[in-house]
This record gives sequence, C-alpha cells and structure tokens, in this order.
Amino acid sequence: MTTILQINSAARSQGAQSTLLVNELTTKLQQSNPGAKVVTRNLQADPLPHLDDAVLGAFFTPVEQRTPEQQAIAARSEALIAELQAADVIVIGAPMYNFGISSQLKTYFDWIARAGITFQYTANGPVGLVTGKKVIVVSARGGKYHGTPNDSQTPYLKSFLGFLGMTDVSFIYAEGLNMGPEAAGAALASAREAIAAA
Repeated sequence: MTTILQINSAARSQGAQSTLLVNELTTKLQQSNPGAKVVTRNLQADPLPHLDDAVLGAFFTPVEQRTPEQQAIAARSEALIAELQAADVIVIGAPMYNFGISSQLKTYFDWIARAGITFQYTANGPVGLVTGKKVIVVSARGGKYHGTPNDSQTPYLKSFLGFLGMTDVSFIYAEGLNMGPEAAGAALASAREAIAAA
C-alpha cells in the first residue's frame, strides 16, 4: 500500500494557496493510487520548537545519558523521522517567504536532520539514509522567481532533501499570486495543470 506524507508548512492556518494546492495534489495522488494511506503533518497547527540548547542537548547526548526531558525531545524527533521513512511519496506545501522557505519548514528540517539516523558521514563524504522516496514540492509565490537569482528556495530544497537521500524531487510552481487577479488566476491554472499531470 502506498503511503503519502503531506507536509503543510504555511504560516497561515487559513487561506494559504500552498495548502490549497498541496491538498489538491494529494487528492490527485490518492485517485491514482486507490487505497493509499495519507498522513498529514501540519507544521502550523502542531509547531516544533526552534533549535536551542534543550533540543541540541537532547540530540547530542548519548541515549543512556539523556534526562527524561531529553528523552522526550529525542522521541519526538524520531517519531517524525519514522513517519518520513514510512512514506513512499512526500508532498510538501512550501510557500515562498522572503525568497526562502517558511520558518516552520526549516524547523521541521532541523528536527529530521539527524547524524547517524537520516544521514551519516563517511570517508567519502555524507550519505543520505532516507532513500526510495518520491518528493513533490508545491511552491506558492507572490511574484515570479523561478529560474532567477532570487529563487534561493528551489536549490536549497534540492540540496537539503538530496543530503538526506531524497533525490527524486520535482516542483510545481504557482507564481505571480500577488500580481493582480489575472496573474493569480494564471498561476493557479498553471499549477493545476501540473497537478493533473502528476
């Protein structure tokens, strides 16, 4: 059975175009994979703490030396990783904020990037341990940035996901959403064409 992990990373709880479109993508994937299981990770509704002394302390303290508080932090990280590893397809709603990803998504990445668990360093460099996944990123943007120097989001996502072993990554863009009704309509239509073809 196919498992789809949908990650919603918009800062807004209502009206986020990335969430709307990623919901539509997940529905399309379910139609293409009858019986697929869908797991939704909503980073706005269930926020993760930013990295700090407590979180880093938990991650880097040997298991047998962790306090109960550190054990709880590490267990939360490992549950997120297990959820990720169990997925066959990962769909990420990734709105562009100030040329990058949301702080919610960055924090999620910080909680799943664990040396020895999701990647490991070798004599030949790092090796990702999260393999065999198909990732589709839906990026909603107020302006038009794809293919320009201001699109730091796309290369960052490719680099980070690839670092963890996820190299089958494709992107669906909805660009120009804040450039007037006509541009917004065209952006949504273009994204929905790509969703239909996914």
